[in-house]
Amino acid sequence: MAVEDKHISYRIYLIAFIIFLMACAVTIKLTNIQWVEGDYYRKLAKDRTVKTFVIPANKGNIYSADGSLLATSIPNYTIRFDAVAPKAADFEKYVKPLSDNLSKMLGKSSAAYEALLRKARANKNRYTLVAEDLSYTEYFKIKSFPLFEKGANRGGIIIEQKTVREHPIGIIAERTIGYDRIDQDGLQKRVGIEGAFGKYLNGKDGKILKQKIAKGQWKPIRDINEVDPQDGYDVISTLDVYIQDIAHHALLKQLEEYGAEHGCVVVMETKTGHVKAISNLGRDEKSGNYYETINYAVAEAHEPGSTFKLVDMIALLDDNKIDTTKVYDSHGGTIVFRGDKVRDSHDGGYGKISVGRGFEVSSNTILVQAVYENYKNNPEQFVNRVNNLGLNKPLGLPFQGEGIPIVHQPSDKSWYPNILPWMAFGYNVTMTPLQTLTLYNAVANNGEMVKPQFVSEIKEWNKTIKKYDKQVINPKICSDETIKKLKSLLQNVVKRGTGAKLYSKDFSMAGKTGTAQANYGTNGGNDKHYISSFVGFFPAENPKYSCIVVVHKPNTSKNNYYGADVAGPVFKRIAQKIFTDAPSTNEIKNLDKKIAKQENKYQEYFTKAQNVKNTIPNLKGMPGMDAVAILGNLGIKVKVKGIGKVKRQSVQAGQPIIKNSTVTLELS
Repeated sequence: MAVEDKHISYRIYLIAFIIFLMACAVTIKLTNIQWVEGDYYRKLAKDRTVKTFVIPANKGNIYSADGSLLATSIPNYTIRFDAVAPKAADFEKYVKPLSDNLSKMLGKSSAAYEALLRKARANKNRYTLVAEDLSYTEYFKIKSFPLFEKGANRGGIIIEQKTVREHPIGIIAERTIGYDRIDQDGLQKRVGIEGAFGKYLNGKDGKILKQKIAKGQWKPIRDINEVDPQDGYDVISTLDVYIQDIAHHALLKQLEEYGAEHGCVVVMETKTGHVKAISNLGRDEKSGNYYETINYAVAEAHEPGSTFKLVDMIALLDDNKIDTTKVYDSHGGTIVFRGDKVRDSHDGGYGKISVGRGFEVSSNTILVQAVYENYKNNPEQFVNRVNNLGLNKPLGLPFQGEGIPIVHQPSDKSWYPNILPWMAFGYNVTMTPLQTLTLYNAVANNGEMVKPQFVSEIKEWNKTIKKYDKQVINPKICSDETIKKLKSLLQNVVKRGTGAKLYSKDFSMAGKTGTAQANYGTNGGNDKHYISSFVGFFPAENPKYSCIVVVHKPNTSKNNYYGADVAGPVFKRIAQKIFTDAPSTNEIKNLDKKIAKQENKYQEYFTKAQNVKNTIPNLKGMPGMDAVAILGNLGIKVKVKGIGKVKRQSVQAGQPIIKNSTVTLELS
């Protein structure tokens, strides 16, 4: 018995010793976790349950020069409910008044909201959807409701915000307004003003701490942000909505009439280089409709054709080679250089005419002879003139993808003698439409070449952050005497030359037609097509605006694919529409007269917004972007058809406001 008791005692001691060792191991491990590995595990726990989320800053707005809204960020809010967060007493006390307030604001019955909240409480749902697509005003109001006013931890309110970028005027100038976003491949895409001026528009993101409450669901830890977001600055563009609307529709009409592949138009203010309108339209092959897809005016470099003949005249006159009265023989409309023929578009040529008249009727044979005769022994002199005009390099615009011009240099290995005569009528050289316009604008501006400008200033409310002054590329492209002769020649093109169809005694314009063949050397010439253009300025005597119109691949079935027929009418419509719908005098008065409706636009909008109560306002006659803003602040969804001002509204003025309803606005 004693021996057996002794063995039992040994076993008890052994078990006790093992338990002691385990206790020591646990103590050592706990001590190690607490003092050695504690920071690691605490960080791991925090990383898995607490996370910093980025609060995107509101992007700044983009405005037109006349104060219209071109792009804006509209915040949307979603409200969810953490049913576990409130104390039982608070929930029972406030669930009914909260439901009543939600019913008044959102439209459903109070009973429906109370049932939703009680079901969430019973199921311990920590992420119940209460409302979505709320405006800032609605969000600000809803967070003051009973229970929700206690915040995230005591009231259970979960607030989610997202920002939507809207273009109130629709697709007009869409490519130039642009965007700045991440594509499906994770690459940053920066296009147009949005992309070029993103560092001002984007602002600085904020930060907020959130705690994980369920799989994939997080709620804010505190009612305040760790770092508040800073809104971006506003960008004031040079675009004018009125002129933009005219240019867009004038181009669209002509593209549709001629079934053209694509085209562009740019209107620029002569003195400043401010781009007042730019439209780039390409045809969708499936639908046949035209859309803004590529900024052709900025990105597409092509052979300019006869609009390049202005360079011939600048060189010949300013180098004192010849005068406009110098006579050449057109040789029946065909001349030959080393086996290559240069032809006039007019069968039989023009006989013997002066260089000035040759420019007016756009004679290839006359201008080519004049250039070749005077520069064949020194082609560097002519090409240097082209270089000095800045046509051999990009304009240096802030946008990505600006087209690269090509001007062959006599020092190049690829240079051969026929390049010079072909350059004289706009071949073997490439330029972008905006480059060509910049050159013609310099003539209109008495020789001062200014850089095209799309943004005038950066603002924070009424405070100017940065102002963009006029940039002079070349203070004097040629002498005053040459400028005077060039202006006269360009006026005569419209009065009695290739642009005579555009002439009106009631409105003076100056410019040059261009019709270039493209792809003439590929696939045996089977891919050959035409590029029709017209570039110039108006009014001719005191130019205020310059303009270029380029149309690619017009339908040749009517055999009127020439610049005067295809591009010219767009130019004329823009020129006359800007100042008057029915010109009746030779004198254009009050060019700088301010339009009362534009001057009072902001005040009218403010007054209209203040008078809105609980009924649908009368929006007829208001600019579309102002109407969208008013309805958005009332919590009403908006669909917009057309551009311009409100012509019809689907819900009549005076009708009660129904939250989250949709109102369709027809603009014209």
